[in-house]
Amino acid sequence: MSPTNVKAALSYSGLLIVLLALPAWLAPHWVGAMSSMLVAALFALAFSLLMGQGGMLSFGHGAYFAIGCFATVHAMQAAETGAWSLPTPLLPLVGAAAGLAAGAVAGFFATLRSGVYFSMVTLAIAELLHTVAPNIQRVFGGETGISSMRQPWAGIGFGSEREVYYLVLGWFVLSVLAMYAYTRTSFGRLTVALRENERRVAFLGFDAHRTKNLVFSVSCMFAGVAGGLLALTTESANYLLFSMGYSANVVLFSYIGGIGTFIGPAVGAATMTLFGFAVSDLTRQWLLYQGLIFVVVMMYAPAGLLDLIVKSIRGLVHHEGRSPAERLLMMLTVAVIAIATIFLCELAGRVLSRDYQAALARSGTWEPITLFWQQWRPDRIATWLVPLGALAIAAAFILRRVRPPGPRLRARALQESRS
Repeated sequence: MSPTNVKAALSYSGLLIVLLALPAWLAPHWVGAMSSMLVAALFALAFSLLMGQGGMLSFGHGAYFAIGCFATVHAMQAAETGAWSLPTPLLPLVGAAAGLAAGAVAGFFATLRSGVYFSMVTLAIAELLHTVAPNIQRVFGGETGISSMRQPWAGIGFGSEREVYYLVLGWFVLSVLAMYAYTRTSFGRLTVALRENERRVAFLGFDAHRTKNLVFSVSCMFAGVAGGLLALTTESANYLLFSMGYSANVVLFSYIGGIGTFIGPAVGAATMTLFGFAVSDLTRQWLLYQGLIFVVVMMYAPAGLLDLIVKSIRGLVHHEGRSPAERLLMMLTVAVIAIATIFLCELAGRVLSRDYQAALARSGTWEPITLFWQQWRPDRIATWLVPLGALAIAAAFILRRVRPPGPRLRARALQESRS
C-alpha cells in the first residue's frame, strides 16, 4: 500500500471514530441532524456514481431517492401489521430493490440518448412521477403521504435519535465501501472510459447503451438505499420527495463538494445539509446564501470544497504558497466580505418584507431594524453606504490577488481532482 493510500485510510478511520463518538456529546436534535447529513451524503455519492464516474448528468435523480423512501415505508407498514417480518435494520434493502428496479426501467429509455437529451429525459420522468404521485392514493398516500413506525429488533427499540443514527451510520459505511469497491472493478473503469469517450467504448466492442443502463441502475439502487434510510429517520414519505428540489440539491451539493473526487460529493452534501439545519432557523434567506456559496465555489474552486481543504492543509503543513501573515489577511478580508454581504441581504430582505412594508404604509415612518445586536435605521444613507464600501474594498483586494480560473485552468483542476 502506497503512503498516499495509508494516509487516506488513516484519515477515513479517524473520521469514522469521530462519527461514532459524537452522538454521546450532542443533543438529540443535533444527532438527528447528523443522520440527515449522512443520508444526504449517501444520496450525493449515489449521484456521483452516475455523474462523476459515468459523466451522465441526471436532473431527476430525486425520483429514485423518493421511490426507495416510499418502498421502505410500505415495508415498515407491513412489518407493523405483522404481514412481513423483515428486521428493521434490513429495511433499506427494500429501498435498494425498488430503486434498482425503477432505475433499470427508466434508465433503459433515458440512456438511449446522451448529453443534454439524457438530462432532459431524466427530468421529464421525475416530473411525470411528481405529477402522478398525488393521484395514486394507495401507493403514495395522496397529498398527506404515508407513515409508519420503526419496529424493535434484538432488544433495540429504535425509539431514540442515537439508535437511529447508528443504524444510518452502519448503512452509510457499508454503502460507501460497496461503491468504492465498484469504482475499482473492471466495470467501474469501463464507466470512466464511457465518460471520457462513449464512441471509443462502442468501437472497442462494448454495448454502450447496456453499459449506461447498468451504471444508471446501480446509481439508482444506492439512491434507493438513501431513500430507505430517510424513511427510517422520519418514519414517513410524501410526494414532495419527487419535486425538483431534491434532484437539484443533489446536483448542487455534489459540485460544491467536488464531483471529480470519490468522497467530495459527500463532503458537499453533509456540509450544506448542516448549513441548512443551522441557518434556516436564523433567517428566511438561507437559500440565497446557499446559492451564493455555490457561485463562489464554482468561480474560485471549481474542483470543489474537498480539493480546496486538502490544498489548504497541504500548504500549511509544507509551508507552501502565501506566508502566514498573507493567509491571515486573506481570511480577515473574506470575513469582511461575508459580514457585509449578510448585513446587506438581511437588511434588504427585512425592508422589502410584507410586514415591514405594511407597517411603513400605516405609520409612514421607517422603524429601526435589529441586526448583529444593534439597531439600524434603513432610511439613513450611512446604513447602506458603510457595508457597501467595505464590501467593495474587500472584494477589490481579493480580486487583485485571486482571479477566477479560465476554462483551461478549470478543466485542468477538474482533471487533477479526478486523477
